[in-house]
Amino acid sequence: MTAERKKDAREKFLLGGIVVKAGLSMADRAFLLGGLIELATVMPGSSEHQRLRDIGEAFKAPSLDPSSPRVEENAGWR
Repeated sequence: MTAERKKDAREKFLLGGIVVKAGLSMADRAFLLGGLIELATVMPGSSEHQRLRDIGEAFKAPSLDPSSPRVEENAGWR
């Protein structure tokens, strides 16, 4: 596997982990894609963008529930 393919696979793995962490692993794929397309219309720097970032940042905090899935960008996967 080339370095570029490994990087691409890792990015997809991390993005999939975000879907799981958000509790959307059982959601309809069309629903997920529609939501992502809507999110793509939010202007960076807007109040809505900041509001959504704040939610995401708060969600990244360590969970007290050990069974809770955890996605970390520096998890050591290579």
